[in-house]
Amino acid sequence: MPPLTAVEAFVQVARLGSVKAAAEELALSSPALSRRVQALERFVGRSLFERRHQAMILNTDGEVLLGRLAPAIDALAEAIDVTTGDAELLRLKLAVTPLFASQRLMHRLPELRGAHPELHIDIDTGAHSLARLNEGIDAAIVLAREVEPSLHARRLDRNKVLAICAKRLAEGPDAVRTPDDLHRATVLIHRDMPDTFETWRDAAGLGPIEPGTVDFFDSGQLMLDAAAQGLGVAFMHESHFDDAHDSRLVRLFDYDVDSPYSYWFACRRSSLSRRPVRIFYDWLMASVMRD
Repeated sequence: MPPLTAVEAFVQVARLGSVKAAAEELALSSPALSRRVQALERFVGRSLFERRHQAMILNTDGEVLLGRLAPAIDALAEAIDVTTGDAELLRLKLAVTPLFASQRLMHRLPELRGAHPELHIDIDTGAHSLARLNEGIDAAIVLAREVEPSLHARRLDRNKVLAICAKRLAEGPDAVRTPDDLHRATVLIHRDMPDTFETWRDAAGLGPIEPGTVDFFDSGQLMLDAAAQGLGVAFMHESHFDDAHDSRLVRLFDYDVDSPYSYWFACRRSSLSRRPVRIFYDWLMASVMRD
């Protein structure tokens, strides 16, 4: 068997993608941690990483080894926690957008609780969640174009942009029937998706159409409610419309436009080795894959 310290070093570098981040997590110097990884590579007789500037990317052999070793390392950590009594309660402070929480997260949490009854989640729906990571927030689910590369981030979906409104706005003599009719309509836009209308208009090749006015929202649920009440035409994601299950709402026009925005999971790279974050992350990724 290779030294357990070498195995631990390999797993941390593989998960965090950086010698520096893994060294900080293990309270080692970067050279000391590199020596441990190299010792494991010598033991198995092959390279496990592609070395890039300020990054360590698993190669095929490394991915296979991580898949076999990581569960054992996690099981060892859990065994120690149980022995010391630290596994009685794990707490995750999760920042999440309200609409994602209500449409795609809350109804799935009983599954997570059943698998990990020791894990408890504090939900935070406040703004600027990425800026608050490690300052009261362990992990975040955000709606964004992309996430800064210094964070560990995984895209959770890809979506289409739709124009949706109340049925009564799509009917009658003053109905919004064509994109040109938007010049006399109120368009509803989410502040986290400020370019949604322009992206939809340009991708559909509709020319210089401008809405009568634009109202901004910082709540997706309130935006859906406003559209259902006939207050305007909302430009939102297809999943927002489908998951709302609101019979008052209809889709306008027949354009398939890819959204530049996606939901992302994000956390500090060092946080991914913490058991509450890792448990939630692994469960979330498996749940997303099932979709």
